[in-house]
Amino acid sequence: MRVKIGNDILLVGTAHVSKDSVEEVKSAIKEFKPDVVAVELCRRRYQTLTEKEKWEDTPITSFLQTDKAFLILAQTFLASVQRKLGEEFGSEPGAEMLAAIEEAKKQGLRIELVDRDISVTLKRAWKKMGVREKFRLVWEFIKAMVGYNEEELEEIDLKELMKEDVMSAMMKEFSEFAPSVSNVLIDERNKYIAKKILDAREKHGKVLAVVGAGHVKGIKEYLEGIKPLDVDIKELEQVPRRRISIAKLFAYSIPVLFFSLIIYLIITKGPSAMAEIGNIFLWWFLINGSLSALGALLARAHPLSIVTAFLAAPLTSLNPAVAAGWFAGLVELKFRTPKIKDFQKLREIESLRDFFNNSFTRLLMVVAFANIGSTIGTFIALTYILKLGLG
Repeated sequence: MRVKIGNDILLVGTAHVSKDSVEEVKSAIKEFKPDVVAVELCRRRYQTLTEKEKWEDTPITSFLQTDKAFLILAQTFLASVQRKLGEEFGSEPGAEMLAAIEEAKKQGLRIELVDRDISVTLKRAWKKMGVREKFRLVWEFIKAMVGYNEEELEEIDLKELMKEDVMSAMMKEFSEFAPSVSNVLIDERNKYIAKKILDAREKHGKVLAVVGAGHVKGIKEYLEGIKPLDVDIKELEQVPRRRISIAKLFAYSIPVLFFSLIIYLIITKGPSAMAEIGNIFLWWFLINGSLSALGALLARAHPLSIVTAFLAAPLTSLNPAVAAGWFAGLVELKFRTPKIKDFQKLREIESLRDFFNNSFTRLLMVVAFANIGSTIGTFIALTYILKLGLG
């Protein structure tokens, strides 16, 4: 798919796993003879494609935080889908971007990375999401993992994929169940890429931009002035400052409510409240710990990791600065330390079974699932003990 904007900008829309897209990119560069080849990559994704081994040296412990665990799992899942499609249609994921870069280098052309850092995009989206949307995101991701199979991949029509590449399709679907972030995931990226293309044209001349097919229409509207391109690049590259969200308020309100209930019972009932307080502590530990342990169990954690999740959850739920999954993850790391081969096999993951059999992805799942269980357990336990103490 080629769309010409004036005489000095050519958009080449591609499917990220299409062999035809690779050839299309090469021929477009030869025919259009640009001064600049712009690619829909940020520095991080560019390094992922060109320096695949580098991230394997990243310390395991840096992935144990809840949001990072889900981010890496999601990226691994998407990469496995793209790779499977690539095998089906004879092209490696991102091959057309690499082809554009290599062809530009051969011809001595300038290369511009025009996409916003993917971590900034995801962080801006996360900041805008409400609590319900965040829970639904987690649920949709789990469903996607469980439902992922080769039969579904075989049904994918590459011609349809050309209309909406894998990354764009994922972003569009994401925005459907999290409407508050559709602007961040779709429109902001189109606006950002369009502005970077215009900047490259003003500084260096004719620009050929290789972008996912799903972006072409939106970028074209900005380049042609159909939509105003009133954008501050630096502002779009900033992650909004932390603000006290409903989720944060809820997290900090838990210890307040819990200990307020204990104090209330002591003041109103005196020594006779001890049995009731003991009952409250018992149910708090059982409900919270059990659901966190269940999450770890579903992730097929080591038995001691499951026990750790059970013991840690009731305590970490009363301290918003820590999470049960972190402790369960550290124990999992101790007994099932991922090896170099586990990192290397991330590129080979093709099924849900592979996620569980790979020590690295299983570690991330233990962290994430234990935290989900603890969060659900906290809500249920808090509701129950409040009813128990005030009823």
